[in-house]
Amino acid sequence: MAERFFAVNQMSFSKNDLPPKGASHYKALHLTVKCEGYYMKRVMLDGGSGVDICPLSTLQLMEIGTKRISPNNVCVRAFDGIKRDSIGEIYLIMTIGLVDFEVTFQVLDMDTSYNFLLGRPWIHAVGDVPYTLHQMVKFEHEDQEIVVHG
Repeated sequence: MAERFFAVNQMSFSKNDLPPKGASHYKALHLTVKCEGYYMKRVMLDGGSGVDICPLSTLQLMEIGTKRISPNNVCVRAFDGIKRDSIGEIYLIMTIGLVDFEVTFQVLDMDTSYNFLLGRPWIHAVGDVPYTLHQMVKFEHEDQEIVVHG
């Protein structure tokens, strides 16, 4: 009985899932999502990040006022190794694939190469499997496998 359960609840990737150019790339996994009515490119999935990050510049681009940011005392170590204090956190609704998620982001005032960074908090909450080699993410929603290509 246990084998049947695990066989039903598994996700896998195959050679057929590879991007057209195959495995000869070193690209990070970026998605395009809808957030608060705006389509946003350069949403990076990073399983190495312990927080979900929204740069202040992205909120400004989306014309979301700072009044929605709740102050907190979170300090984040950025990719460059420098510690930065979060301005606060903000809850945003993101549509990824056809599924809506409420995501809690740490807002940072810094230059980034992405509009949002989805790290382990979102990845683990959703039970998502991001795969940079195949440039896609898979997760289960309402007993269906959802696939979103980077």
